[in-house]
Amino acid sequence: MTATTHDTAAERVPTGGLVVEDLGVTLTGRDVDIVDDIDLVLKPGEVVGLVGESGSGKTTVGTSLLGYARAGALISSGKVLIEGRDVLKMPWKEVREVRGEEIAYVPQDPASALNPAIRIGKQIVELLALRDIGTTESRMQGARDGLAEVGLPNDDEFLSRYPHQLSGGQVQRVALAMAFLPKPKVLVLDEPTTGLDVTTQAMVLETMAQLCRTYGVSALYVTHDLAVVANIADRVAVMYAGEIVELGPKESMFRQPSHPYTRALLDSIPHLSQARALTGIPGRTPAPGARPHGCRFHDRCAFVVDACKESVPELRPFATDHEVRCIRAEEIGTWDMSRGTVPDADPDKQREVILSVEGLNVFYGRKRVVYDVSFDLAAAEVVALVGESGSGKTTISRSVGGLHKDWTGTISFEGDALAKSARQRSAVNRKRLQYIFQNPYLSLNPRLTVEQIVKRPMELFGIASGKKATDRVIDLLDQVALGPRMLKYEANRLSGGERQRVAIARALAAEPDVLICDEITSALDVSVQGSIVALLEGLRRERGISMLFVTHNLALVRSIAARVEILQAGRVVEAGSVVTVMETPREEYTRQLLSKSPSID
Repeated sequence: MTATTHDTAAERVPTGGLVVEDLGVTLTGRDVDIVDDIDLVLKPGEVVGLVGESGSGKTTVGTSLLGYARAGALISSGKVLIEGRDVLKMPWKEVREVRGEEIAYVPQDPASALNPAIRIGKQIVELLALRDIGTTESRMQGARDGLAEVGLPNDDEFLSRYPHQLSGGQVQRVALAMAFLPKPKVLVLDEPTTGLDVTTQAMVLETMAQLCRTYGVSALYVTHDLAVVANIADRVAVMYAGEIVELGPKESMFRQPSHPYTRALLDSIPHLSQARALTGIPGRTPAPGARPHGCRFHDRCAFVVDACKESVPELRPFATDHEVRCIRAEEIGTWDMSRGTVPDADPDKQREVILSVEGLNVFYGRKRVVYDVSFDLAAAEVVALVGESGSGKTTISRSVGGLHKDWTGTISFEGDALAKSARQRSAVNRKRLQYIFQNPYLSLNPRLTVEQIVKRPMELFGIASGKKATDRVIDLLDQVALGPRMLKYEANRLSGGERQRVAIARALAAEPDVLICDEITSALDVSVQGSIVALLEGLRRERGISMLFVTHNLALVRSIAARVEILQAGRVVEAGSVVTVMETPREEYTRQLLSKSPSID
């Protein structure tokens, strides 16, 4: 690459790191690039954040470091050098030995990497035996030491648990322990904290960073969350449409981003310190084979000129250790982090309560998990339920939605008490209260097309059918930044973020008055999150839709909600207007949540 012609990447990396040179991945049997021209250096003990929207190719790059390409893809060019050895040139058996032992991988969903039928301790012992680490007698002690290193219990009771008996954060730390036990030289982390609450996320990130620096491990942290990258990475590489468009030290990347795409991503991020009018990036990331000529971002760029459309710009030096793929980087001026700031929701605004929860106690069998919770929701208002995993926020939302019926207390909608189960509620109430689930992989039928999924509520509630329903589906897909091209896709062809947008469109198809949103943006890119938040805000303003918004993202709460309920162990510990709770929290627990929240502020 032009930016590195003065020396090769391999000449610039210390012993023990990893070098990627001119990596290219194409579609099998077609001359179509998925990613190309990728140069990266991972130094020992360093964390490099790889960020970008879905479809940018960041996971493809991450798995390529292990010599792996998904079905339908082929690593067609380049080198992946670990201690001078090219992983891409190794025989298959040698590649299998390198994986896990020298280059470890932690997936986005760690539960999928653990066998649900085998106890945690046995799985770790089997890993050590597979890698021929330690003796038969010492492997159990090795398992205990590995769990202690990531801050988990290592007693017999914990070792005897199955994966489903652990929280999301515990499962993620078990995956980290198993990745670090063979003492790898390189670690690839693929969205490892997506969906975790802020306290657990902070613990996992701190553990990961400490282990990397303690053992001199080079880490590639693949994520769409720039706020996390701002807190964990040493350097940041920004990808768009299969290319690295900006690369540099974390400090300069967040203080003065030089590529318009990087700036657009940063403009989409909510801030803890101030409310923002969140927006997405106009247009969509182009798919392989449909990328525009010239700069691949030019059709979405606010700074485009004719020259941007003529040829692909080179990744070139911009500042010290900072490279950019933009011909206008020096001309676009400084970046203002406060752009898009709006006033906080008025805490004294008159409220017309439509949903009321009084004295709610929720049970799972004999176990009580929610204790005497009371709050209300007004018309055209967003109330956020915030807390750690296990705090009861999803359980409360499911009870309100009629999806959990083992509760006592009163849940009233427009003055009428709601039945405990959705099946016992009227069709009108089921239509008016719509639930959007956190996990889009489980909430959508993978064999149905997007059109069939979104049409279903219209048909069920007699809203529309036939061509009218199809036209409405197309309109909804545009609103959630998908477009009509997805109409005939089956759900199993979609990414997690795409599936979540389909789930949101399905809920909107019922024309509800209240949306119950359970962590609906946790799997989305920041740009898509901005688009979805803008969509929800528009619905709130124009149609008066109210929202019960379950989340662990306090920065997002600042921008989307008017009121917030802070939950701990099934109890409301602090409640009030968002601006009051976030600027002058009374409870130590609230202050801890705020201090643990990743932010670029």
